[in-house]
Amino acid sequence: FAVFFYLVGVWRLHKRGDKWPWYRTVLWVSGMALLFYITNGGINAYEMYLFSAHMGAHMTLGMMVPILLVPGAPVTLAMRAVEKRNDDSRGGREWILKAVHSGYANVISHPLFATVNFVGSLWLFYYTPLFDWATTNHIGHEWMVIHFLLTGYLFVFSLIGIDPAPNRAPFPIRLVTLFATMAFHAFFGLALVT
Repeated sequence: FAVFFYLVGVWRLHKRGDKWPWYRTVLWVSGMALLFYITNGGINAYEMYLFSAHMGAHMTLGMMVPILLVPGAPVTLAMRAVEKRNDDSRGGREWILKAVHSGYANVISHPLFATVNFVGSLWLFYYTPLFDWATTNHIGHEWMVIHFLLTGYLFVFSLIGIDPAPNRAPFPIRLVTLFATMAFHAFFGLALVT
Protein backbone atom coordinates (compact mmCIF):
# COMPACT_ATOMS: atom_id res chain seq x y z
CA PHE A 1 0.00 0.00 0.00
CA ALA A 2 2.84 2.41 0.79
CA VAL A 3 4.32 1.90 -2.69
CA PHE A 4 0.91 2.08 -4.40
CA PHE A 5 -0.14 5.34 -2.72
CA TYR A 6 3.31 6.85 -3.26
CA LEU A 7 3.12 6.07 -6.98
CA VAL A 8 -0.42 7.46 -7.15
CA GLY A 9 0.88 10.69 -5.60
CA VAL A 10 3.71 10.90 -8.15
CA TRP A 11 1.23 10.20 -10.96
CA ARG A 12 -1.07 12.97 -9.70
CA LEU A 13 1.80 15.46 -9.69
CA HIS A 14 2.88 14.52 -13.23
CA LYS A 15 -0.72 14.64 -14.45
CA ARG A 16 -0.98 18.19 -13.06
CA GLY A 17 2.32 19.15 -14.72
CA ASP A 18 4.38 19.31 -11.50
CA LYS A 19 7.75 17.65 -11.28
CA TRP A 20 8.82 15.09 -8.67
CA PRO A 21 12.46 13.91 -8.65
CA TRP A 22 12.71 10.38 -10.04
CA TYR A 23 15.38 9.39 -7.51
CA ARG A 24 12.97 9.99 -4.61
CA THR A 25 10.58 7.48 -6.11
CA VAL A 26 13.40 4.99 -6.65
CA LEU A 27 14.58 5.42 -3.05
CA TRP A 28 11.07 4.99 -1.63
CA VAL A 29 10.32 1.87 -3.67
CA SER A 30 13.78 0.43 -2.86
CA GLY A 31 13.25 1.08 0.85
CA MET A 32 9.87 -0.62 0.80
CA ALA A 33 11.30 -3.57 -1.15
CA LEU A 34 14.10 -3.94 1.41
CA LEU A 35 11.58 -3.70 4.26
CA PHE A 36 9.46 -6.39 2.59
CA TYR A 37 12.47 -8.67 2.19
CA ILE A 38 13.71 -8.18 5.76
CA THR A 39 10.28 -8.91 7.23
CA ASN A 40 9.35 -11.75 4.84
CA GLY A 41 12.53 -13.19 3.32
CA GLY A 42 15.13 -15.68 4.41
CA ILE A 43 16.63 -13.48 7.10
CA ASN A 44 13.23 -13.37 8.83
CA ALA A 45 13.02 -17.19 8.82
CA TYR A 46 16.31 -17.50 10.70
CA GLU A 47 15.84 -14.51 12.98
CA MET A 48 14.33 -16.63 15.77
CA TYR A 49 17.22 -19.12 15.69
CA LEU A 50 20.38 -17.17 14.86
CA PHE A 51 21.42 -14.09 16.77
CA SER A 52 23.44 -12.96 13.74
CA ALA A 53 20.31 -13.06 11.55
CA HIS A 54 18.36 -11.21 14.24
CA MET A 55 21.01 -8.47 14.48
CA GLY A 56 21.27 -8.23 10.70
CA ALA A 57 17.51 -7.69 10.46
CA HIS A 58 17.48 -5.27 13.37
CA MET A 59 20.31 -3.13 11.97
CA THR A 60 18.74 -3.16 8.51
CA LEU A 61 15.38 -2.07 9.93
CA GLY A 62 16.88 0.68 12.05
CA MET A 63 19.56 1.98 9.69
CA MET A 64 19.36 0.87 6.07
CA VAL A 65 15.62 0.99 5.41
CA PRO A 66 15.21 4.52 6.88
CA ILE A 67 18.16 5.80 4.81
CA LEU A 68 16.16 4.82 1.73
CA LEU A 69 12.72 5.93 2.96
CA VAL A 70 13.50 9.35 4.46
CA PRO A 71 14.84 10.94 1.21
CA GLY A 72 11.67 9.71 -0.49
CA ALA A 73 9.91 12.60 1.33
CA PRO A 74 6.49 10.94 1.66
CA VAL A 75 4.95 13.80 3.67
CA THR A 76 6.04 16.40 1.13
CA LEU A 77 4.65 14.25 -1.67
CA ALA A 78 1.34 13.79 0.13
CA MET A 79 1.01 17.51 0.85
CA ARG A 80 1.63 18.31 -2.81
CA ALA A 81 -0.50 15.52 -4.27
CA VAL A 82 -3.58 15.77 -2.04
CA GLU A 83 -5.87 18.65 -2.93
CA LYS A 84 -6.47 21.41 -0.40
CA ARG A 85 -10.07 21.72 0.79
CA ASN A 86 -11.78 25.06 0.34
CA ASP A 87 -14.90 24.38 2.44
CA ASP A 88 -13.29 24.72 5.91
CA SER A 89 -13.45 20.95 6.45
CA ARG A 90 -10.47 18.69 7.04
CA GLY A 91 -9.29 16.34 4.35
CA GLY A 92 -6.13 14.30 4.02
CA ARG A 93 -3.86 17.31 3.44
CA GLU A 94 -5.27 19.19 6.43
CA TRP A 95 -4.86 16.18 8.73
CA ILE A 96 -1.27 15.73 7.59
CA LEU A 97 -0.50 19.39 8.30
CA LYS A 98 -2.18 19.15 11.71
CA ALA A 99 -0.12 16.04 12.54
CA VAL A 100 3.16 17.60 11.36
CA HIS A 101 2.57 20.74 13.45
CA SER A 102 1.25 18.96 16.56
CA GLY A 103 2.97 19.03 19.93
CA TYR A 104 3.58 15.28 19.68
CA ALA A 105 5.39 15.68 16.34
CA ASN A 106 7.35 18.55 17.87
CA VAL A 107 8.65 16.22 20.59
CA ILE A 108 9.37 13.07 18.57
CA SER A 109 11.00 14.93 15.67
CA HIS A 110 13.35 16.86 17.94
CA PRO A 111 16.92 15.74 17.17
CA LEU A 112 17.73 15.18 20.85
CA PHE A 113 14.68 12.98 21.40
CA ALA A 114 15.30 11.06 18.17
CA THR A 115 18.93 10.38 19.15
CA VAL A 116 18.18 9.34 22.74
CA ASN A 117 15.32 7.15 21.52
CA PHE A 118 17.51 5.55 18.84
CA VAL A 119 20.40 4.88 21.22
CA GLY A 120 18.46 4.14 24.41
CA SER A 121 16.17 1.66 22.69
CA LEU A 122 19.11 -0.65 22.09
CA TRP A 123 20.03 -0.85 25.76
CA LEU A 124 16.43 -1.15 26.84
CA PHE A 125 15.68 -3.86 24.31
CA TYR A 126 18.76 -6.06 24.59
CA TYR A 127 19.32 -5.84 28.35
CA THR A 128 15.73 -6.39 29.53
CA PRO A 129 13.14 -9.17 29.08
CA LEU A 130 11.90 -7.35 25.96
CA PHE A 131 14.51 -9.24 23.93
CA ASP A 132 13.13 -12.60 25.05
CA TRP A 133 9.58 -11.42 24.34
CA ALA A 134 10.51 -10.28 20.82
CA THR A 135 12.31 -13.53 19.96
CA THR A 136 9.75 -15.97 21.37
CA ASN A 137 6.42 -14.22 20.78
CA HIS A 138 5.02 -13.21 17.40
CA ILE A 139 3.36 -10.05 18.75
CA GLY A 140 6.62 -9.12 20.50
CA HIS A 141 8.49 -9.63 17.23
CA GLU A 142 6.06 -7.38 15.34
CA TRP A 143 6.41 -4.66 18.01
CA MET A 144 10.18 -4.93 17.69
CA VAL A 145 9.99 -4.48 13.91
CA ILE A 146 7.69 -1.46 14.18
CA HIS A 147 9.67 0.14 17.00
CA PHE A 148 13.10 -0.13 15.41
CA LEU A 149 11.77 0.96 12.03
CA LEU A 150 10.15 4.06 13.54
CA THR A 151 13.09 4.96 15.80
CA GLY A 152 15.47 4.56 12.86
CA TYR A 153 13.20 6.64 10.64
CA LEU A 154 12.99 9.44 13.22
CA PHE A 155 16.75 9.41 13.75
CA VAL A 156 17.58 9.48 10.03
CA PHE A 157 14.88 12.11 9.54
CA SER A 158 16.55 14.31 12.18
CA LEU A 159 19.80 14.06 10.20
CA ILE A 160 18.80 14.19 6.52
CA GLY A 161 15.01 14.66 6.39
CA ILE A 162 13.54 16.98 3.80
CA ASP A 163 9.92 16.72 4.90
CA PRO A 164 8.61 19.64 6.98
CA ALA A 165 9.53 19.45 10.66
CA PRO A 166 9.13 21.85 13.58
CA ASN A 167 12.72 21.29 14.77
CA ARG A 168 15.69 21.27 12.46
CA ALA A 169 19.20 21.19 13.92
CA PRO A 170 22.03 23.02 12.13
CA PHE A 171 24.37 20.84 10.07
CA PRO A 172 27.30 20.91 12.55
CA ILE A 173 24.98 19.61 15.29
CA ARG A 174 23.72 16.86 12.96
CA LEU A 175 27.30 15.82 12.22
CA VAL A 176 28.21 15.69 15.92
CA THR A 177 25.04 13.68 16.58
CA LEU A 178 25.96 11.20 13.85
CA PHE A 179 29.52 10.70 15.14
CA ALA A 180 28.34 10.34 18.74
CA THR A 181 25.77 7.75 17.70
CA MET A 182 28.36 5.86 15.66
CA ALA A 183 30.68 5.73 18.66
CA PHE A 184 27.84 4.55 20.84
CA HIS A 185 26.96 1.78 18.38
CA ALA A 186 30.57 0.60 18.34
CA PHE A 187 30.62 0.49 22.15
CA PHE A 188 27.23 -1.24 22.23
CA GLY A 189 28.42 -3.85 19.70
CA LEU A 190 31.47 -4.62 21.82
CA ALA A 191 29.30 -4.90 24.92
CA LEU A 192 27.01 -7.37 23.14
CA VAL A 193 29.91 -9.46 21.85
CA THR A 194 31.43 -9.78 25.32
